[in-house]
Amino acid sequence: MFGFLKKSGKPEAGDAPADTQAPVEAAAPAASRPSWAERLKAGLSRTRQQLGGGLSSLFGRRKIDEDLLEELETTLLMADCGVDATTHLLDELRRRWKRDKLETADQLQQALAEALQEIVAPLEAPLQVEGHSPFIIMIAGVNGAGKTTSIGKLAKYFQAQGKSVLLAAGDTFRAAAREQLVTWGERNNVTVIAQDGGDAAAVIFDAINAARARKIDVVLADTAGRLPTQLHLMEEIAKVRRVIAKADPSGPHEVLLVLDANIGQNALAQVKAFDGAIGVTGLVLTKLDGTAKGGVVAAIARQCPKPLRFIGVGEGIDDLQPFRAREFVDALFAPVPGARDDADA
Repeated sequence: MFGFLKKSGKPEAGDAPADTQAPVEAAAPAASRPSWAERLKAGLSRTRQQLGGGLSSLFGRRKIDEDLLEELETTLLMADCGVDATTHLLDELRRRWKRDKLETADQLQQALAEALQEIVAPLEAPLQVEGHSPFIIMIAGVNGAGKTTSIGKLAKYFQAQGKSVLLAAGDTFRAAAREQLVTWGERNNVTVIAQDGGDAAAVIFDAINAARARKIDVVLADTAGRLPTQLHLMEEIAKVRRVIAKADPSGPHEVLLVLDANIGQNALAQVKAFDGAIGVTGLVLTKLDGTAKGGVVAAIARQCPKPLRFIGVGEGIDDLQPFRAREFVDALFAPVPGARDDADA
C-alpha cells in the first residue's frame, strides 16, 4: 500500500513514521546568513589549508625555479587533484612561466588559479528543469554520500525557483531514508510517495504517475545506496532506470550521482561504475566543508568530466548550490574575512 503525504503535512495510513531529527536545517534569516560566496570560502577552508597552506610556504620564496614547481606538484597531489590534472597544471605553469616571463611568486599563484579555472570550467553546467512535465531526476550514490539529505535540499532549491516538487522514496532498503524524506515533506509541504518495503522501481513508477496527474513540475527519485562492486545491486538500480523509462519514455531526464568529497580519488571509480550502469548525466559533490580533498574537482574534470550540477558546503538547507568554476577557484585562493587559514581556524 502506497502512502501519500499530502500538502497538509498529515501522512495517510501506511506512511512511515517521521524521523525525530530534522533531515536538514532551516535557513537562517537572510539578514544574519552569510552570502553563498562567504559560505563557500569557509566551507573550502580545509582544502585551502592543504592547497593554499602549502602554496603560501612555497610562494613565500620569491624565486620561481624547478625546485618550487616540484614541491608544488606534491602540494597539488596532497589536495587530491590527481596525477593527470597535476601534470597538466604544472605543464601549463611552465609554459606561462617561460612565455610571460613570470618573476614573482604572486604571478605564479595567479597563473595557477587561471589554469585551474580553465580545467574545471567545462564542469559548470547548471541544471535546467524545463521541457518535460514532470521533469524526472533520478538520484544515485553509495551509502553515506549524503544522497537523501541532498534530495531535500534540491527540493527546496527548485521550490525557490517556483517549481512544484514531488519526492519518490525509492530507497526501500534503508528505512531511515524513507522516514527522512517523509519528515522533510511534512515540514516543507512537499508531496512524498513512499511504501513500507517493497520494490523501489514500483514506488518510483507510482510517483511519476502521481506527479503527472497532479501536474507536478519536478520528480526527485531516491534510490538505495550501493557500492559499485555489488554487481547485483547495480543491476537493480539499472532496472529502476528502465522502469522510469516505461513510466515516461523520455525519462529519466537527469541522472544525478551524489559523491562524498571525503573519498577523494575514489570518486572517479564511482563515477565510472555508475555511469556504466545507469548513464550518469550530472554530479552532486557533497561535504566539501569536511575535507581537504576539494582538488578532486580537477581530477573529475580531467578524467571523467560529467557536469558538476551542485556542490555542498554545509548542513543548511541552502548550502547546496550550483557549481560555478570562477566562484570555486576564487574560494580556494582567497582568504575568508576574519578567519585564519591554519590548523586552528
